[in-house]
Amino acid sequence: MTSSDPSAVPGGGPFLRYAALGDSQTEGLGDPDGSGGLRGWADRLAEQLARQEPRVRYANLAVRGRLAGQVRAEQLAPALALEPDLATVVAGVNDLLRPSFDPDAVVGHLEAMFEALTGAGAVVATVTFPDVARITPLARPLAPRVTALNDRIRRAAGRHGVIVAETAGPAVVTDPRLWSTDRLHAGPLGHQRIAEAVAQALALPGSGDGWTRPLPPPAVPPAVGWRAVPRELRWAGEFLGPWLGRRLRGRSSGDARTAKRPGLLPVVVPAGGGA
Repeated sequence: MTSSDPSAVPGGGPFLRYAALGDSQTEGLGDPDGSGGLRGWADRLAEQLARQEPRVRYANLAVRGRLAGQVRAEQLAPALALEPDLATVVAGVNDLLRPSFDPDAVVGHLEAMFEALTGAGAVVATVTFPDVARITPLARPLAPRVTALNDRIRRAAGRHGVIVAETAGPAVVTDPRLWSTDRLHAGPLGHQRIAEAVAQALALPGSGDGWTRPLPPPAVPPAVGWRAVPRELRWAGEFLGPWLGRRLRGRSSGDARTAKRPGLLPVVVPAGGGA
């Protein structure tokens, strides 16, 4: 859906105070900003808001490695204190990767955040997650978990009027070119597509379904079958092994990290549109 009328924005936008809650994806891992920091889909969404309303202020409370319960415990109260009129809540993948994954418990934390933020008057948006098995064949056993998590997110969102960007659906979301080399985080193009998906779900002016469209065929088709084995082994050694090692040691990539943008600040729109 495309709209050019601010009154068509759910909740009666335009939005002036945007707070993003979540983990590494919302923090922006996989999308460097060119100056040593991270950009990410939430930054890109904030930039789109600022193109329509320069007065918008934006906070990003997300921290990599956080479980849904940690997002709730650490980020919900600061988010409420900011009195946002728009909030995004995206978490659960770190929980999904753990042996003790309980989809009801995970979405219980998400729903508590949905309820608190909508109860405070914010328009809240979230996303569904793509099938990781279509991105990383070694993750095939996780596919039922993704389905269970997405189903519960939709139901919880429906109970609280939360807007859902269905990033689980279009085939393009599992195109390797949208993902960083670790296959756990979107790359710059993937972050841009997520931002566009959330913008469309919010019916922001100028949004549309372009994010669902496939990319042109690659110049060199990716290896498949047994030819892909060396690639999969390299990935396992470079990314999966270290990740498992951190889990066994009880460590997280987010240890000792804090939010990159804890307060509401003006949004600088990159020259040339910033796509």
